[in-house]
Amino acid sequence: MNGVAPVTILRKWLRSCTVYADRRVLALLFFGFSSGLPLALTFGTLSLWLAEVGVSKTTIGLFALMGAPYTLKFLWAPLVDQMPIPYLTGRLGRRRGWAIVTQLALIATIAGLGATRPATHAGLTAVFALMVAFWSATQDIVIDAYRVEILEERQFGAGAATIVLGYRIGMLVSGAGALYLATYVGWLVTYGLMAVFMTVGIVTVLLNPEPKVKKSRPSADQERHLGAYLEAGRHPLGKEAQALAWIRGAVISPFADFVSRRGWLVILLFILLYKFGDALAGVMGNPFYMELGFTKFQIASISKAFGLAAIIIGGGIGGIMVDRMGILRSLFVCGILQMLSNLMFAVLAMVGNDPRMLSLTIAVENLSAGMGTAAFVAYLSSLCNIAYTATQYALLTSFMAFGRTLLSSSGGWLADHMDWISFYVLTTGAALPGLLLLVWIMSRFREFAPTRS
Repeated sequence: MNGVAPVTILRKWLRSCTVYADRRVLALLFFGFSSGLPLALTFGTLSLWLAEVGVSKTTIGLFALMGAPYTLKFLWAPLVDQMPIPYLTGRLGRRRGWAIVTQLALIATIAGLGATRPATHAGLTAVFALMVAFWSATQDIVIDAYRVEILEERQFGAGAATIVLGYRIGMLVSGAGALYLATYVGWLVTYGLMAVFMTVGIVTVLLNPEPKVKKSRPSADQERHLGAYLEAGRHPLGKEAQALAWIRGAVISPFADFVSRRGWLVILLFILLYKFGDALAGVMGNPFYMELGFTKFQIASISKAFGLAAIIIGGGIGGIMVDRMGILRSLFVCGILQMLSNLMFAVLAMVGNDPRMLSLTIAVENLSAGMGTAAFVAYLSSLCNIAYTATQYALLTSFMAFGRTLLSSSGGWLADHMDWISFYVLTTGAALPGLLLLVWIMSRFREFAPTRS
């Protein structure tokens, strides 16, 4: 019996790998590609183009503001969540209709960005870059909602890993691939070809079904109660009534639904702190490597290229863990691994300039980070009420991004006032509050998320 048990366990884990063979999960690889492609075209790739044609460093720095739509996307997420698009919504459905609109807009604006002349009309280039970022952020709202609605909960981890893989491939194409193309064919043709690559998303939309979403009874009851409260004594008529009904369903109800659940403040605090240790350590990664004497080539080859492979593998393992162990247990195991991986940087600080130790550190850290990301994205997905997927997911991810940015900003000050070994031991301890909150959630609030009606 004892000899058979490990074989049985191995077979069960191997069967869990088949979660990646599901057509719905595979489709997310191409949606991820479509989501990741525009990002570098308004950041890394664009900044190199600007520098090449002589745009000042001050102006190039200001182009970082083009990333604002990714942080503020929750502001128009209710429109994407609830507003129908004439003709397309009736023919393709709510999610696929919006996806087609955003992808067509991206094709037009990416091509338009490539046709600008930043050396003489940097302002026009900035306008087109902002439009690309806006439509890219809007596409992310749609794709995130589609992913949550099309998958079963046990597939959330695999879906997260697959879409991140596609996202990374898209960034690679518009990053290194675009730079290679621009060397031979120029920026106009390069951006034109990047626009053509966006047709991958259009084909994916047309080949896959619209999610079947049915509003749950609690959500419908809540909207009726909220409507009765807002309309009490007012009796709005005509367009006013229509506007009030839309605002109630698209904007107020998603918030009201979330805050009506038991333990919602604890959940938000957990989202803020789960990856705090990782964020605090990551913000000082490159200065740490440089101070140890590693060259730019070593940092690029080991930290970026090798690290990317480790993240992808970790994401795949995380997806299998979610399918096999469930979301909360996977979050706990991955959180422990993420916390302990920070100690590898403390060991590297003691060893010093050793490429083999750097490779091992990056492998452990990125593998655990990939696993943790897959589980964490699966958890955020599970928190969304299926009736308000786009709005709630955009809110959660914006809150997560803002919190991590704000909290990790203290990393430089801490590194200035202590040695690297102490700093990375401290970042290890910074992961503990998130893990303790997770233990509390596992024992008290397991029932938090009504993901399906």
